[in-house]
Amino acid sequence: MVAFARTRLQSLLTSEGKPMSSTKIIAIVLIVAGVLGLAYGKFSYTKESHDAKVGPIELSVKDKETVNIPQWAGIGAIVIGAGLLLVGGRRA
Repeated sequence: MVAFARTRLQSLLTSEGKPMSSTKIIAIVLIVAGVLGLAYGKFSYTKESHDAKVGPIELSVKDKETVNIPQWAGIGAIVIGAGLLLVGGRRA
């Protein structure tokens, strides 16, 4: 099973026996990031701050931060990624 997955991954990363160019990899990453940005719209993370140690007592505050991803950024990433794929394909 692992060997099959490895050969499948290698076949995805190569084209006609040649390794995939970095331009194509960047294009695919941009397209995936754009789709995820449109699908989720925001993501959250926890930031720990305000640490205090008073003797044996330790205090800390965890702030939950939310980052909104604009819809134009997701669409722009998809368009740029698709453009890179088209331009990269014509050069080869």
